[in-house]
Amino acid sequence: MTPSHSTADHRDPLRVALLGYGVGGRKFHAPMLTTTPGLRLAAVVTTNPQRRAAVAADLPDVAVLDDVADVLAGGYDLAVVTTPSRNHAELACRLVESDVATVVDKPLALSAAQGREVVATARQRGVFLTVYQNRRWDAEHLTLQRLVSAGELGEVLRYESRFERWRPDVAEEKWRETAAPEDGGGILLDLGSHVVDQAISLWGPVHRVYAEVEARRGTAADDEVFVALTHASGVHSHLSAGALVGAPGPRLRVLGSRGAYVCEHLDGQEEALGSGLRPDDPDWGVEAPPRWGRLVRGAQSQAVPSERGDWPAFYRGCVAALRDDAPPLVDPDDAVRVLQVLDAARQSAARGDVIRL
Repeated sequence: MTPSHSTADHRDPLRVALLGYGVGGRKFHAPMLTTTPGLRLAAVVTTNPQRRAAVAADLPDVAVLDDVADVLAGGYDLAVVTTPSRNHAELACRLVESDVATVVDKPLALSAAQGREVVATARQRGVFLTVYQNRRWDAEHLTLQRLVSAGELGEVLRYESRFERWRPDVAEEKWRETAAPEDGGGILLDLGSHVVDQAISLWGPVHRVYAEVEARRGTAADDEVFVALTHASGVHSHLSAGALVGAPGPRLRVLGSRGAYVCEHLDGQEEALGSGLRPDDPDWGVEAPPRWGRLVRGAQSQAVPSERGDWPAFYRGCVAALRDDAPPLVDPDDAVRVLQVLDAARQSAARGDVIRL
């Protein structure tokens, strides 16, 4: 009889507790956790009555807990922190001090100093810690990586990355749009965490930072940022995010000695989640040809087939790390480096000059 060569993993799935069920927990994390082989979303922590009702409707087999103490007492294999950013560092420290493997949504903390403390605590305890930087698996980001590796752009000179939106009215119910930076609010900590992480993952360490950070809509939260980075590799990154951009620029414009890559459209995975598509759908992450970027050399311009977006890769990596001791796909030290740049950006904006790291 021929032996089976099936690679199916018959071990019990890892039990996951999700802390928070706001937009981040409900829209971005729960769909990934409930469709990743090897994970079972077993509990959600929230005291908000509307969100408890949402958990009951969305996830009827999932327990609803009142406090992180219930997670610490529950023997969960993994905790995912998606609460407001001001709580990230405190909750992460409590979890890793209790030897609970932990994912923290970005940002890891409100400052690099806080972030270092969390990472040091996890390292001292020997506990798994990583940060949810899902946009490393955006379609346009993966496509750019492919083009750079193939030498299509030659020497990369300048990298422009934008998260620009037209949202003139403040959503008062959203803490990110009203809270001061010291309470975790503002676009620098939110979208800035993504664009800085993507830039560092592509071009390496940052030596100099210049930034402009403004609150244009009359709240304590910054809603317009521009950050210019000089990388040790020589690449210059120009990163922008804003809520009052009536005419957004291209999502990416990357200039090299042999040509440029221009992509107008943001990865479609967030939109797919909003429409109800599940990450285990066969068409997940596929970008239609009208959304592809272009390789441009002067008057010559050709469409570049897009890589498939793959946010689910993050949690597959968590399973591999917890099951098979693979390294985390997002090193927590990377999150501290991002926070160092964000700290420098805020300092630069306040002083009006360049900060050297």
